Amino acid sequence: MTKKEKQTKEQAILLAAEQEFMTKGYDGARTTSIAEAAGVTHAMLHYYFRTKEQLFERILNEKMALMASSFMAVLGDPNLPLLKRIEQGIVNHFDCLMRNPELPRFIINEVIAHPERQKIMRENILNLTGPLFAQLQNDLDSAAKRGEVEHMDVRMLMLDLLSLNVLPFLAYPVIDNIFSDLTGDRRAFFEARKAESVETIMRRLKKPQTI
Repeated sequence: MTKKEKQTKEQAILLAAEQEFMTKGYDGARTTSIAEAAGVTHAMLHYYFRTKEQLFERILNEKMALMASSFMAVLGDPNLPLLKRIEQGIVNHFDCLMRNPELPRFIINEVIAHPERQKIMRENILNLTGPLFAQLQNDLDSAAKRGEVEHMDVRMLMLDLLSLNVLPFLAYPVIDNIFSDLTGDRRAFFEARKAESVETIMRRLKKPQTI
């Protein structure tokens, strides 16, 4: 088997595993189902990923990295003004969720079902975002001293971003049931929520103009 063929089979397994874990969770997922969906034998699946836990961790780590990178790149871009970086970071994060709408519920369900994963997830998040958030806090503090923005703890900023961006995806089935006229066009609904997230956070940050 060539290197390209190995990579193709591994990618097929990862795609099948992502779908299986996202829809059924870790406990409900079956490696036999993953192998069948990937078009490989069960033995071959275990050749690439020795255990179900190893395969799950690969999927989880990649998704956490994807979510973090969706806004990290632009937040750390020194060529953009601070407020533009934050605005684009909100948009990038929301767009990432639109491409992975099952991800928030998947992560929360796994944390509830397996509290031992919390430490691993926390370490992954801090490793991915720690230095960037420290720099962002310095930039916010400096801009606040210059009177350009309101002072804000970067942790509160991230909580606002997560609350506004993630809730529509977590609660969509309930929202759709109650406000079906609002969610009739699913994409339009999420685009409207994205705009609302940006407006709400930017309004919180911007310094009121004095007359």
